[in-house]
Amino acid sequence: MGTFDAVKKNLEARGFAVRVFDTGAEAAAYLDGAVDGKTVGFGGSVTLDQLGLYDALSKHNTVVWHWRQEAGPARREAMFTDVYLSSANGLAETGEIINIDGIGNRVAATLFGHEKVIFVIGRNKLVPTYEEALWRARNIASPQNAQRLGKKTPCAVKGDRCYDCRSPERICRGLVTMWGPMMGMEAEVLLVDEDLGL
Repeated sequence: MGTFDAVKKNLEARGFAVRVFDTGAEAAAYLDGAVDGKTVGFGGSVTLDQLGLYDALSKHNTVVWHWRQEAGPARREAMFTDVYLSSANGLAETGEIINIDGIGNRVAATLFGHEKVIFVIGRNKLVPTYEEALWRARNIASPQNAQRLGKKTPCAVKGDRCYDCRSPERICRGLVTMWGPMMGMEAEVLLVDEDLGL
């Protein structure tokens, strides 16, 4: 059985369009062809950065990303694009997609305002159950992101788990579970059989 057989079936049953790729390069090439002449917003995502999608899509789309442009205005502008790209902090084989956010632009943009949202998710984010996906998002992805951002939170300092801290530098301030595409907005999930992102 393939790595993504069960989750693909479960995501499709929930209403997501799903494509599976052996490599990140193949997923990036697909997006480069599928997204053309659009305004495209990017969420903060190591996965998207690793795939070089900003440079590729910028050649024939208007791309907005707060990692490459002035952060405040770019976060706001990305909310109004045709297409929004994100990854996930956790993906359950049962089909739930989990994201945690500090500012809220990324999770908000996956919920409303676009023609389409596309999640690009590597195999390292996939776990069997919703509970394990939530655990992964809180105890693996979030501490690594806090470390990447140079935060002085307990999870970043110790690098081992979430402490549910009250630090002013806490980046875990909101959590969204996608049980299915939001009404009136297409959602596509690209599953990649490589480790991508945190």
